[in-house]
Amino acid sequence: MQHDDLERIFSGSSILITGGTGSFGRTFVAKTLARFTPRRVVVYSRDEMKQWQMAARYRDESRIRFFIGDVRDRARLSRALDGIDYVVHAAALKIVPSAEYNPFEYVKTNVEGAMNVIDAAIDKGVKRVVALSTDKACSPINLYGATKLVSDKLFVAGNAYAGGHDTRFAVVRYGNVMGSRGSIIPYFLSLPRNARFPITHPDMTRFMVTLDQGVELVWHALADMEGGEIYVKKIPSIKVVDIARAINPDAEHDIIGIRPGEKLHEQMISVEDSQHTYEYDRFFKILPVIDEPRNSHRIKGGSKVEFGFSYASNTNTEWMSATALRQWIEAHRDMFQSL
Repeated sequence: MQHDDLERIFSGSSILITGGTGSFGRTFVAKTLARFTPRRVVVYSRDEMKQWQMAARYRDESRIRFFIGDVRDRARLSRALDGIDYVVHAAALKIVPSAEYNPFEYVKTNVEGAMNVIDAAIDKGVKRVVALSTDKACSPINLYGATKLVSDKLFVAGNAYAGGHDTRFAVVRYGNVMGSRGSIIPYFLSLPRNARFPITHPDMTRFMVTLDQGVELVWHALADMEGGEIYVKKIPSIKVVDIARAINPDAEHDIIGIRPGEKLHEQMISVEDSQHTYEYDRFFKILPVIDEPRNSHRIKGGSKVEFGFSYASNTNTEWMSATALRQWIEAHRDMFQSL
């Protein structure tokens, strides 16, 4: 998607991001304000301290607004969406082990919160909504992944649910965000140099994506979507042991076993999805099953993948080495100091 196409969409528009004070939200706001000319960007989140800190950073930026609220609160969402053109739904509870012990809380935020966003967006005449998903939503084995799969299904179905309204919904799906708060890289960086690194399994692999790549995929989805698509970013895989080696090549490893709800390898497109999936230069696009007869206008030059194709971290054709990850960490030291 060319810059001119994105500028045409964002110029003079009002954008709201739920979970806007999180790692993705902060990056999305900074990059969107720097590159485009929206009329306003509304940060919607429930953390008043993070909003206060973010507001201090943007004290001279007239286009940003802050709105304290929870996606669980439909009335508050409805108020926040007055006059909004585009919504990026990034709010979620995400920690896999916590979900296993607190399932009802994850359902309230990740499932009921998604329903609230869909309903409020339709009622307020929002043009387009892009929801953030995760590799864990594909063939889920944990509660977090299951709630995100339900969320994905809700946003895809939201296009039919909207009826005669013009609101359209799409989803973006990618892997573990490099350097995000609570993720493995900052955790390993926090360990003493003489510590033994806990490794769940020596063969475990994960998809890795930068925050910048995640933001660019959302931009693309907002400009490209017709409604109902799931965009899957092409990103490299890495072994967890290589993450440890990148951070401390001399550290010894303790194999602690796979934790509750964890997969040995992640997947973003299942074999079952392959019959509805198209490939592009930098991403895949899963088209909606429920609108199959009218999917031709969503393809836009993509190539159909073979039936039986899957996109998994262990069979990926693109890999990140420990050396490449070490270079990335050195170039982003400031990020980790601010977490």
